[in-house]
Order: sequence, then C-alpha cells, then structure tokens
Amino acid sequence: MQVGFAAGLGLSLPELLKVEARAEAKFYESKEGVAKSLIHIYLPGGMAHQETWDPKPFAPTEYRGPFNPIKTNVTGIEFSENFKNLAKVADKMTVIRSMTHGEAAHERGTHNMFTGYRPSPALKYPSFGSVISHEFGPRKNLPPYVCVPNQPNEFAGTGYLSSMYGPFSLGSDPASGGFKVRDLTLPGNVDGQRFDRRRTLLEAVDSHFRNMEKADEIDAMDTFYNRAYGLIGSQEAREAFDLDKEDDKLKEAYGKNQAGLRMLLARRLVESGVRLVTMTYGSWDMHDRIKDGISRQVPDFDKALAQLLTDLDQRGLLDSTMVMVSSEFGRTPKINKTDGRDHWPKVFSTMLAGGGIKGGMVYGSSDSLASEPDENPVSVQDFATTVYHQMGINADKELIAPGPRPIEIVDGGKVINEIIAKSA
Repeated sequence: MQVGFAAGLGLSLPELLKVEARAEAKFYESKEGVAKSLIHIYLPGGMAHQETWDPKPFAPTEYRGPFNPIKTNVTGIEFSENFKNLAKVADKMTVIRSMTHGEAAHERGTHNMFTGYRPSPALKYPSFGSVISHEFGPRKNLPPYVCVPNQPNEFAGTGYLSSMYGPFSLGSDPASGGFKVRDLTLPGNVDGQRFDRRRTLLEAVDSHFRNMEKADEIDAMDTFYNRAYGLIGSQEAREAFDLDKEDDKLKEAYGKNQAGLRMLLARRLVESGVRLVTMTYGSWDMHDRIKDGISRQVPDFDKALAQLLTDLDQRGLLDSTMVMVSSEFGRTPKINKTDGRDHWPKVFSTMLAGGGIKGGMVYGSSDSLASEPDENPVSVQDFATTVYHQMGINADKELIAPGPRPIEIVDGGKVINEIIAKSA
C-alpha cells in the first residue's frame, strides 16, 4: 500500500512514522517540565511593537504613530487600541517589551527566533520544534511537532539534527474550503475492507522476508508500517485534526478565518497530545501605510489569540500549555516618508502565556521612543533558554552535530526567573 507521498514542506506520514519507530528505542534525558505542550504563533515580517504591545502615547507624533493606547484588565498595563480583546485577558500573559538582537534582515532575524542562534555559514541549527521532538519523541500516537498549515521557513526545520525530527505539515490551510490533512485519509477508491486486505497482504510479505533474513531494517519498516496503519485507522488520531468536531459557536468565537481556525486547530492538537504546534499568521512587513496594514491584520489576530488563551484556561490546559508569540524583529521608532516603519531589531516585543509563566506582567521596557531597551534587555538566547526551561529541557545540554562535535542547545542564555510563576 502506498501511503501519502503528497507534496509540501515538512514530513510526510511515511517519514513521520519512521521517526516514531526509531524513537521507541531512544532514551530521552529531558523530563517534561511545567509546560507539556507549546503553541508557537509566529508573525512573519516584523510586527510593529508601537502599534501592538508597546504604545508610546507621550512620544512626538512622528514616533507615536496613528493609534492610541487603551487600558487592560491589569492596572498600569496598556496596549494599543488595536488589541481590544487581548486587553481583556492581559492577566493571563507576560509581555516582554525589551527583546533585542542585531539582525535587521528578515532571514537572519527569523533564524534567531526559531533557533535561539545567530545564523552561521558553518552550521545549520535546529528549531524549537525539532529539539523538542528530539528530546521527548511522540506522544499518544501523534506527531510531536506539527506546522500549521506548512513548515513556514527553512529555519523551522531540523538543522544539524536528523530529518527524522522534522515537522509534520498539514498540507492545506484549516481556513480553506474542504480542509483535509494530507496522508490521514484513504484514497477515494480504497474503503475500509480493502485497506484491511492490503494490510494483511503486506504482513504476509513482511513475514516471508523476515523469515529469510533477520535484519534491523526489516523490523524497523514493520514497526513503521504498523504505526502508519495505526494512525490512519485510529479514530482518535484522525479526530485531533478534524475541525468539524468543534461547535460552530466556538468557531465563531475564534473567528472563521486564518487566524481563528489555525489557533483553534492548534488547541485541538495540543489537547490531543502534540508537543509543539507552530503556526503563522499574516504579513507584518509594513514599510508603507502602517495604519492600513495594522487595521487589516490585527483584528482577526486579536480576537483569535484572546479566545485561544480563554479557551485553554477554561479547559484547564493553560497551566500545562505555553503560548508563545514572536516575530523576527520590530519596526523603526520613527514613521517613514511613506507612513510606514522599517526593520528594527534593537528592541521589540514578544509574548508568553501559560506553561508556568506569570500572568498580568510586563517584563523589561523600551525607551520613550521605542528605539532601544531601557530596562532588562532580553536576548534571543535568554528567550529560548526560558522557553526550553519551562518545557523541561536544559538549554546547556550538548547535542551532537556533524563532525562529530558537541553543540549546546542554546549557547549562553539565562532563564528569566522573574517571569516564572512559583509553584504552590
């Protein structure tokens, strides 16, 4: 039987199940932390901090921008007026307003935020998802690392780790009509009985060759196909990806659009056992007419993210699920001649929620013009080390890169203890 050699970025089902077969024999040194799962929401292009998490109402007009701040449900914390829904759930999150690095090019900034490393011509570094997949492996017969809808960039991949730790990509967008996950449905001309007959035939062939030659590869392939059949045949596994199981009112609460349905699917996946879901939304590279761009991109994002945090909390999942919002950098302090903002890595904002992260907090600050960190600058290494810490991974641990040579998961970062909630 041929199973799912569909096109698209990320692992196909056959590749994924090979990962799981090989992972069975691996001893995972890391132990699950407070956060059992991670939802990484990536906003490609560089989201402006001034128009979102870090408004500057007292700056001159050409720095302040076109929007006003609003109060949140936490005394003393204000967001841009564009975040009217997130302002109501500010008590569930920590906003970091002092992120900083030195990479003003999209590709290099993206590399930073997916790997915790500056780009190097000598070595490709693994993403958060691939490291987590390497350290923990699969859970509940589901992929450990899923990208919604597809692997968003080359830096979301395995780097120097084996391709077996790459992401499983959906192949289509949850917001598209007739959404189906590639590889999880049988071809139209194969019903359940025919599927079972093919499985029986394959088992007979495998048994014949196994009797002729005892080989690890044969046993591995046998395990791989059993897992493949198990995933396709498992109603629970298939339903994890099935948005039709969600109530229509909840879909409306998230928003029946890319932001809403991608975040709703991310919640379903971590609830079912996926360890890390990476999803992207929007295009935030707003060099021109930033008022129009923000007004177009933010409302769906604001509504969906606020609902995701609320939904996770109501289901008792927020304590064990970390939500991370990042972008490759921020935007320039001053509005440019085309009413936009350009690339600015010196200071920008990120957000963490759940998974043992404090709620109702702002950590660090930018200066009065949002041009550089004023208090508690946070490096990419610090950010990555803190996320790994909450997942139960020691970022100082050395993995083996080609050479072979030992490479730390993150080189030089520190845990931001001030944003971590103390256990009772």
